[in-house]
Amino acid sequence: MRPLIGVSTYREQARWGTWDLAAVLLPASYGDAIAAAGGDPVLLPTGSVSPEVVARLDGLVLAGGADVDPARYGQQPGAHTAVLRPDRDDTELAALQAALDRELPLLAICRGMQLLNVALGGDLVQHLPDVEGAGCHDPGAGRFQERVVRTERGTELQRLLGPDAAVHCHHHQALDSLAPGLIVSARAEDGVVEAVELTGRGFCLGVQWHPEESADRRLFEAHVAAARERLR
Repeated sequence: MRPLIGVSTYREQARWGTWDLAAVLLPASYGDAIAAAGGDPVLLPTGSVSPEVVARLDGLVLAGGADVDPARYGQQPGAHTAVLRPDRDDTELAALQAALDRELPLLAICRGMQLLNVALGGDLVQHLPDVEGAGCHDPGAGRFQERVVRTERGTELQRLLGPDAAVHCHHHQALDSLAPGLIVSARAEDGVVEAVELTGRGFCLGVQWHPEESADRRLFEAHVAAARERLR
């Protein structure tokens, strides 16, 4: 059987045909990557995901998107933290907690990695360009910054990708204080944390970059493989 992989979604105003309505959206690259890795993607609509739904899944992917509300980590929004989706925060935090409780394989991407850190007690840098020495991680609307990240010795990520990897970045925020239980598994050359792992459990990996936009499917293949193990 192909494992069922839940994927969090955007809720945005969208236009198609003669309609202009609130819509549940997800870049097709997420579903394509999961399917190519051997899983069946299941879209999780913002506002209508229960722990019972998560219990039927074999794995969870937290997709990228808008900034996490700084109130979640005890801060006021900075000048560049302008696009917030509190309803999405609520939905994804509930799905994330249900997945952690059931030890579902988890792949948290970009915003997803930031949400994982916040959910476990960490916080965020709200605008990387304000940090001295931080390079470009967001080249502008609709574009990705190509970077090389260095993986940390002994981590699951290094086992999967080797000592370094070329990645596609698009993020203006990053992890600041690391949550208890998380370890850094990759950094950019400027020191920005680009990946984390949760210790003491099965597959639980967060990456700040966008692996769904790459032809390199190793992270999705590893995630789906871990989900498949739950079916045996």
